[in-house]
Amino acid sequence: MACFIIPVAEAIVTTIAEKTLKKYEINTDTNNKIPFSQKLRVLNGMLWGGSGLLAFEHLWHGEITPFFPFLTNATNPENFAEMVHEISTVGVCMSLVVTAAWAVSMVCLEKIRKKEISKKILRETVT
Repeated sequence: MACFIIPVAEAIVTTIAEKTLKKYEINTDTNNKIPFSQKLRVLNGMLWGGSGLLAFEHLWHGEITPFFPFLTNATNPENFAEMVHEISTVGVCMSLVVTAAWAVSMVCLEKIRKKEISKKILRETVT
């Protein structure tokens, strides 16, 4: 019904955070680290992409309308309670899973980069 609302809200917050961090990050390449704003950009892509596809699916099934209140379950109080329950359970779980997957991928990325850098330093030392 409206489970995509929480990931959209998270995507809005992380997009604002990314834009703000990008302004304040120094463009120095210390320790070959990826700036956090670029890492947030990956999370934004995951959140916006997943939320967009899910919103399209809800639109396709007629759960979203082009007129107010936009969500078909928001018109009936009984359905509204069910919708809020879905948002607070499924929406939050989806956001947590996407964020956790992003965090794991960023940790793996850093480990791979450190391994490549150490191999590069080893090759330069040997030659």
